[in-house]
Amino acid sequence: MEKFLQEAKASSRVLASLSGAEKNRVLREMAAGLRENTREILSENAKDMVAAEENKLDAALKDRLFLDEKRIDAMAVAIEEIAALKEPVGRVLEGWVTEDGLKIEKVSIPIGVIGIIYESRPNVTSDTAALCFKSANVCVLKGGKEAEHSNVVIAKTLKKTLRDNNLPEALISLLPDASREGVAKLIKMDKYVDLIVPRGGAGLIRYVSENSTVPVVKHDKGQCHTFIDKDADLGKALSIAINAKVDRPGVCNAMETLLVDKATAAQTLPKLKMAFDETMTALKGCDATQEIIDVTHATDEDYDTEYLANILNIKVVDGVDGAIEHIVRFGSGHSEAIVTENYTTAELFLNAIDAAAVYVNASTRFTDGGAFGFGAEVGISTNKLHARGPMGIEGLTTYKFKVYGNGQIR
Repeated sequence: MEKFLQEAKASSRVLASLSGAEKNRVLREMAAGLRENTREILSENAKDMVAAEENKLDAALKDRLFLDEKRIDAMAVAIEEIAALKEPVGRVLEGWVTEDGLKIEKVSIPIGVIGIIYESRPNVTSDTAALCFKSANVCVLKGGKEAEHSNVVIAKTLKKTLRDNNLPEALISLLPDASREGVAKLIKMDKYVDLIVPRGGAGLIRYVSENSTVPVVKHDKGQCHTFIDKDADLGKALSIAINAKVDRPGVCNAMETLLVDKATAAQTLPKLKMAFDETMTALKGCDATQEIIDVTHATDEDYDTEYLANILNIKVVDGVDGAIEHIVRFGSGHSEAIVTENYTTAELFLNAIDAAAVYVNASTRFTDGGAFGFGAEVGISTNKLHARGPMGIEGLTTYKFKVYGNGQIR
C-alpha cells in the first residue's frame, strides 16, 4: 500500500507540469477511448449484472450498475464537458499590495492525492478520474465489489490514454487492495493522501468519518424533502413531486418525504395519491394523511430512512414553519424544495433551511454536477467545509499565497 501511494504522490509532480491545453487534449482522447472500447465495457458490465442477479441486488442498485451504449456515450460526453471547462489551476483568486509593499496573490492549486470510495455506479470511475485529472490531482479509486469488472475495464481504458501520452499510469489508479482492510489502510495514509471522499451507504460514511486520519468530505445520505405550501400551484406541485420521487428513485437527490400544508391537504392529497398510484409508488403517511387517503402508517424511523426505492413518506404539516421543523429534525443537509407562489414564504424557507441546495418550484433531482453546469461531480458533499453540494472542479482545488517582495524584513 505504501509503495503504491508513494508512486501516486510522485506522479502528481508530472501532472502539475502539464498545461491546460495538454490536459484537455488527453481528456478528449480518454472520451474517445471509452467510445472505442464500448463493446468490451458492455461485456464486462454484463458480468457484473449477472452477479447482481445472483446476489439479489435490489432494483435501485441494479439501475445504478447497468451500462448500455447510451450511458457509455454519456460518460464520454461528461469527460468532454470537463475538458471544456475553464482551467481551474493557477487562477489568481485575489491580489493586493500590503502597507509594507508586499505584492500578494491568492492562487488556486491542486489538493494532491485524492482517495474516492464509492459504490455501484461505474460512471463514477470515469467522472472522478477526469475531474481529478483536469484539476491536476491524482486519484485513487475504490469502487464497490458489485461493479468490479466494469470499474477495472473503464480504468484500464483511461490508463491506456495516459500510457499513449507518456504519462504515469499512477495518475489514475484503482486501490490494489479493495478489501475492508485495504480501505482501513488507505484512510490512515495521511503522509501520501490529501483528501478522502466517501460516497455510499450510511455505514460506509460513518466508518470512514470516524476512522480516517486524512481529511474527509462526506457524500452522505440524501434525505430530501419537498414541501407543498398552501399557496402552491397544484399543477406544478404534482409535476415536481412525481419527478422528484419517480424519475430515478435510487439516487441521492430523489425525494424521500413529501410535506403537505394542512390548510390544503384535503384538496391536495387525493390528487397526489391518484398521481402516485399511476406510478406504482408505495405511500406511507402520518395520522393526518391517513384520515384523508388510504396509505400505510409512517413512523419516525420511516422519516429517517433513505429508501432509494419507489417508496414515499407523506407528512401533513402546519404551514411553512411545520415544514421547516420537520426538515430540521430529519433532513441530511442534501437538497430541500418548496412549491409556492408566495414570495415571502419562499424566502423564509430558503433562508431557514440549512442544506447544500434549496429549491423553489423545482425538483430536487437537479442537484447534480452536470445539471449545475460542472460537467460532472466527485460527489454531493453534505459537509460545510471545504466543499458543499455538487463537488466539481473548484471543490478539487485549494489555494496558496504567492508573496513578492523587494527586500522587506519585519
